[in-house]
Amino acid sequence: MTTATTTTTRRRRPPVPVLLLIPSVVFMTALFLWPLVVGIGQAFLGEDGPTLEFVRRMVDDPHFWPSVGNTLLLLVVLIPLQFAFALAMALLLRAKPRFSQVYFYLWVVPLAVSDLCAGLVWLAVFTDQGYLNSLLDLLGLPTYPWLSFASYPTMFLAVLVAELWRATSLVLVIVVAGMQSIPRDYEEAAEVFGATFWQRLRHVLLPQLRPSLQVALILRTILALQTFAVAQALTGRDFPLLVGETYQWYNLLQNPNVSAVLALVVLALSMGTAVVYLRVLRDRTSTEARP
Repeated sequence: MTTATTTTTRRRRPPVPVLLLIPSVVFMTALFLWPLVVGIGQAFLGEDGPTLEFVRRMVDDPHFWPSVGNTLLLLVVLIPLQFAFALAMALLLRAKPRFSQVYFYLWVVPLAVSDLCAGLVWLAVFTDQGYLNSLLDLLGLPTYPWLSFASYPTMFLAVLVAELWRATSLVLVIVVAGMQSIPRDYEEAAEVFGATFWQRLRHVLLPQLRPSLQVALILRTILALQTFAVAQALTGRDFPLLVGETYQWYNLLQNPNVSAVLALVVLALSMGTAVVYLRVLRDRTSTEARP
């Protein structure tokens, strides 16, 4: 009887992996699932029950569609530039020039700078009496109101440059870590067989960097959709972004319901782009793996 009871107890005991996952499940439920449920409730529940009133107020707001357009435009322009710069810097570091470690530490300095501080730094550059106009004046060139509401292209350029400086270092660190795991034997073998630099980059390095690039792409896209402090410091509401509008509705307009709808829009865009990236990269990988 004792042996049978012990055997039954062992069979009923939850497996070790399940026990190890319980803290993570509780943690994710407390920090993600429950706030998500509350946010959905705020977005679609009014005093009289389910309603789309807050969605209509969001859509009818004159800043909503410009914020969507600005966010997507920033995403489309910023991400390719960041990856191009990060890949170029990583390739330079891989060649191990003189003072390469100094270059690396200088390039990752922006990681230690907060979003708001980065915005204030670039505000000192682009403001009417800032460093850029002072330099232009010193050189005898005409100055320009870079952050003027009447000049949309220069406002976008200022936000783009500030975000490019602030966040490219994150992509660089991920790409450098991925390159360190790639043996140089593949490149040397390709070089022996006459492959040019661009051929080695396309057919040797980039395929092996795909996992790192995938992680960096998803992270940067999600963070680009959440761009707020830099644009807020530089342009305020003259260059509206989705997360900035979420802040405006919640803090200044004191309407958490519309703010919750905007937050769900950002969440949907983030999850949608992540799924697309995973799908596209997975399909390419599986196609190349076929004999």
